[in-house]
Amino acid sequence: MRGLVVLVTLACFATAQHQALIDYLERRLLAIEDRISLWHEQTTRYASELRELKQQMVSQLENLDKEKEALRMNIDSVGTRVDRVERELDYLETQNGAQPCVDVDDKLIEQQVTVVKEKQKDKYFQISDCSDMISSIKAMKILKRVGGQKGTWTKDTGSASGKVYIFNGTEDNIIHSFASVQDFTRSLGMSLSNMLMLPSAWTGMGHVVYNSYVYYIYQSDEIKVVKHDLQTDSLTDSVVFPVQDHIPVYSLTPETVIDLAVDEEGLWAIYATRENERYISLAKMDTSSLDIEQMWDTNCPRENAEAAFVICGTLYVAYNTKQPGRSRVQCVFDVNDMVTNEDAPLVYFPKRYGAHSSLKYNPNEKLLYAWDDGYQILYKLTMKKKLEI
Repeated sequence: MRGLVVLVTLACFATAQHQALIDYLERRLLAIEDRISLWHEQTTRYASELRELKQQMVSQLENLDKEKEALRMNIDSVGTRVDRVERELDYLETQNGAQPCVDVDDKLIEQQVTVVKEKQKDKYFQISDCSDMISSIKAMKILKRVGGQKGTWTKDTGSASGKVYIFNGTEDNIIHSFASVQDFTRSLGMSLSNMLMLPSAWTGMGHVVYNSYVYYIYQSDEIKVVKHDLQTDSLTDSVVFPVQDHIPVYSLTPETVIDLAVDEEGLWAIYATRENERYISLAKMDTSSLDIEQMWDTNCPRENAEAAFVICGTLYVAYNTKQPGRSRVQCVFDVNDMVTNEDAPLVYFPKRYGAHSSLKYNPNEKLLYAWDDGYQILYKLTMKKKLEI
């Protein structure tokens, strides 16, 4: 009996120890689970903080890159302006007589005066694979009629933004922009446009938009080419066009003193002077500094000319013909001497309303943007190689 009691007592003791062990293990497991939960929360918080820190660092690096690029552009702009000031000082020295008590090298002054004339004589050497020219006008599309009898409409010829810009009339400081040709077409008048105000009034119909910059002609006492940044809405540059005694470049659109054009090779200026008043002249311009790179006196008459454009370094001048409602490209001038008037095919424009006040070529689309008596028209061009003509 006594042995049985001992056995029962031992069994109860073992059971108590087993239960204590189980309770201890449960407490340990709960403590471990609490620690794991705390670690998980801390890990999640640390990961979130690391992501936020990474985003902040990326944003700061992007801002630093932008500030670096802006600083570089400002430095380039300052360098360009310094160079231009030096050139303008040189130009002013050539225009003003010698001051008293100052010895002037006559040969040096004569050399500076003839710089522009020498540029007209040099042959234009441009490394370019562009050798296209017009074969014919394949199609004509009338989009709408908006604005006055004369004006300009064009796309940004140096980017793929698709925006359309409207210069209504012959003088103003406001241009209208549309997000696309489709928006322009379906807009009631200018209702879907954004108005952009320029720092000075543009004159004539010789404006272009290239790589988010608008290049336009400002005429007061002097004739200036102005470059305005459309992205920052700020004036980038302006220079006096270095030719004296300007006259209207086209006899049928006398409001245009200088007609700017863009092709595959960059920016061009089509102009005329009293010295060579019967014919149209052409100049290649640097899009960054607005410097004149080269100048030519062409054999294209001003009489009955209404508008012109440039493709692959070739000037095309449209003239009013004797046939009512018809005009054609009647003069071609190639700066590389690959094509002559005799070689070029006759290109007739389809029947139109009045006269072209502007013709703007888009090298990306091979289209001409025309303004004809208030109608905005697209001409689709058929091209071929110059050597095939």
